[in-house]
Amino acid sequence: MNRLRPSLAVAALALPASALAAPGSIAEVSRQPLNVSAIAMFLLFVLATLGITAWAARRTRSTSDFYTAGGGISGFQNGLAIAGDYMSAATLLGLSSLVFLRGFDGFVYTVGFFVGWPVILFLMAERLRNLGRYTFADIASYRLDQNRVRTFAAVGSLTVVCFYLIVQMVGAGQLIQLLFGLDYPVAVVVVGVLMVLYVIFGGMIATTWVQIIKAVLLLSGGTVLALMALSRFGFNLETMAKSAVAAHADGQRIMGPGTLLADPVSALSLSLGLLFGTAGLPHILMRFFTVPNAVEARKSVFVASGFIGFFFLVVCVLGLSAVVIVGTDPQFFEGGDPRGKLIGGSNMPVMHLAKALGGNLFLGFLSAVAFATILAVVSGLALAGASAIAHDLYARVIRKGTATEGEEMKVSRYATIGLGLVAVLLGILFENQNVAFLVGLTFGIAASANFPVLILSMYWRGLTTQGALWGGLAGLISAVGLVVLSKAVWVAVLGHAQPLFPYEQPALFSMPLAFFVTWLVSRLDHSARAERERLAFDEQAVRAETGIGSSAASAH
Repeated sequence: MNRLRPSLAVAALALPASALAAPGSIAEVSRQPLNVSAIAMFLLFVLATLGITAWAARRTRSTSDFYTAGGGISGFQNGLAIAGDYMSAATLLGLSSLVFLRGFDGFVYTVGFFVGWPVILFLMAERLRNLGRYTFADIASYRLDQNRVRTFAAVGSLTVVCFYLIVQMVGAGQLIQLLFGLDYPVAVVVVGVLMVLYVIFGGMIATTWVQIIKAVLLLSGGTVLALMALSRFGFNLETMAKSAVAAHADGQRIMGPGTLLADPVSALSLSLGLLFGTAGLPHILMRFFTVPNAVEARKSVFVASGFIGFFFLVVCVLGLSAVVIVGTDPQFFEGGDPRGKLIGGSNMPVMHLAKALGGNLFLGFLSAVAFATILAVVSGLALAGASAIAHDLYARVIRKGTATEGEEMKVSRYATIGLGLVAVLLGILFENQNVAFLVGLTFGIAASANFPVLILSMYWRGLTTQGALWGGLAGLISAVGLVVLSKAVWVAVLGHAQPLFPYEQPALFSMPLAFFVTWLVSRLDHSARAERERLAFDEQAVRAETGIGSSAASAH
């Protein structure tokens, strides 16, 4: 059935959800009539956030303010901002469409996005805040060779950031073309310009408040829509489930496992990517340096987990209710045939649900919120990329710690402009390409290159510089290589008949390889430097546990 072929316009934003998407070009998205309500609300949001940026610019006076908001964000505020960072447009559109199309499988997939948070909460949050200052490279290089480890960590971070930026920019162009009726290049340029303005003038302070506002809008809008949908079923979940089974083409089968778990190897690899990739995303890790102490860092994850978990439940309600309300209404299908293709593509059930329950005004509100989620995510990504270039490469590697704050801030802003230009150009260049492999590659790199080095640097005394470099490179190269050899690239992009690597997700293979190489090379390293690095672990452990010596919050 055509309605079972997810459009990559929004699935590309859904992180590894694209592994489930049908092969094809995102150019299938058709331009829709101008949505006046959405445009008006979008402009209101842009004006409000530009006002926040102007306010934040007056408070961004140092590198600490620029990178981490001076460490002065409270745990609750930071938790809401993390939730805003994590709840992308795909959370609302992509995941709800999976529930709409596949029922139980979509619910399982939604849970997969959530399970990585306990790892961050119990293993990493406190140590991240105590050991780091601006970037994850601060932690990875704490007792190792600063130049080499920072260079690798910066390259790994920039790789993740750039691929994720491409996905977001392409998804933004297609989403706004679909919802707002704007031309694709115009939408990409608008996102790029706003991203640069938020970061270059407001830094982390502006980015944080944009994320908080977006999170509040997304949570409130989704919750109101879910309550409106539940009212159609007397606020009874059992009645909604029975109605969905009766209305769905697959009937009772939507309440049991389906194609998602058909291939256990792919399912396990996808799960590992979701679980550990989250803990290796630089723009998520960077948020833990914005709070004043480790207690607030733990609170951040606790608050974020609550909001994210709640919203994922809301998404499941929206998807299941849309099976009945949208799936049986001919006005939402091309040609008026409920057995055919949804207008706008199969990622649009929740938007059609908004129109069915709240009219064009509510549809316009959710459209503007969906676009706001992209602005918030790309701002955080640009800031993470700029910090890797200015703080890790320029200030620490090139200038050996002699750069002034003014020089580092100037390089950060130039880096932001450069990243904005790269993101816009690549977004336009990749307009008609299948970007599913870029999504898998993003989490594959994060789980295979960043996470092993990060977690071992915090917990394993035996880690050495040589082990971190060789293990990180093994994870980085194998993740990229396996994705290139998979069906998503080898067949769909390069045109070969059969893939050389039979699975879509690399994490099951590349992440254990990274850990093994890191362990082996570290164990075989008997140099004098390696011995000093092992002895330095005790000092690091004290700071990680107590926070003695960690940076304090600046006054605002």
